[in-house]
Amino acid sequence: MIKVGCCGFPTGMKRYFENYSLVELNSTFYEYPKLETVEGWREKAPENFEFTVKAHQDISHKAKMRLDETSRKAFETMKQICKTLKAEILLIQTPSSFRPDKLGEAEKFFKIIDREGLTLVWETRGPEWEKPEVYEKLSQVLSSLNVVHVTDPFKVLPAYTSQTAYFRLHGLGKELYYYQYTDEELQRLGEIARKFEAKSKTVYVLFNNLSMFEDGLRFMRYLSSGTFPKITSSVGLESVKSVIEKTRYPVSKSMLIKKVGWRLVEIEKGKQVRLAELLAELPSKTYKNAEELLKELKATKKLG
Repeated sequence: MIKVGCCGFPTGMKRYFENYSLVELNSTFYEYPKLETVEGWREKAPENFEFTVKAHQDISHKAKMRLDETSRKAFETMKQICKTLKAEILLIQTPSSFRPDKLGEAEKFFKIIDREGLTLVWETRGPEWEKPEVYEKLSQVLSSLNVVHVTDPFKVLPAYTSQTAYFRLHGLGKELYYYQYTDEELQRLGEIARKFEAKSKTVYVLFNNLSMFEDGLRFMRYLSSGTFPKITSSVGLESVKSVIEKTRYPVSKSMLIKKVGWRLVEIEKGKQVRLAELLAELPSKTYKNAEELLKELKATKKLG
């Protein structure tokens, strides 16, 4: 089974619940919500809706995976939240400053902590974890502890999965999160997820980019029908218009590229490009409104 959701609520809960049956609760990374609040979230959600929970940064960033009073107390609180939400998966995400030489600390934490049946999944960050010798050691440790390795599958596949595979997608752009996935990329993601599914694993795919709500819906549509909905309701200049008209004007070319250049438009049926590619050739000036910008695009790129 492949389950699709977002990291946090990118829209109102009501709308989200109408479209998804899974969410990774992210607010718990920053603060400890009252249990009454957590109970309210569970009550608002449909009965078959699934929560996974991101552990508080006291464990990963403050205690740095050491077993001390801070991390133990934080973990107990996370367990209470998971029980209240009927969540079976707890995610721990360590920062890029948590390097492989600290693997022993993480191993001790995971070995001793009382998980009470929770599935623990761990997202390591930083290129050092991808070095062959480190990756192999990580695989051995996680396998012995039955802790699932969380990765972005476009960058690296997990060193270990149990009956659960857990992917988090942060985008492939220069700036983290500022990304929208093309149909081709989502098709590739589907191939990866299905390979794990074929091994009788439950595959969690959590989008964590700025267009995660839309990308997740497109991905689910592809999984169920083999087709993708349109990126925008029209093609050509009208496709561009639907994106840039939501921008606040006046705006400089450089700021426009930063704000919406990562978004996709359909310049002709079946052909998606990043808006930054179209904007790159425009004159470097401040544009007063969307109409002025569209006029320049029409002249420069000959879009219809």
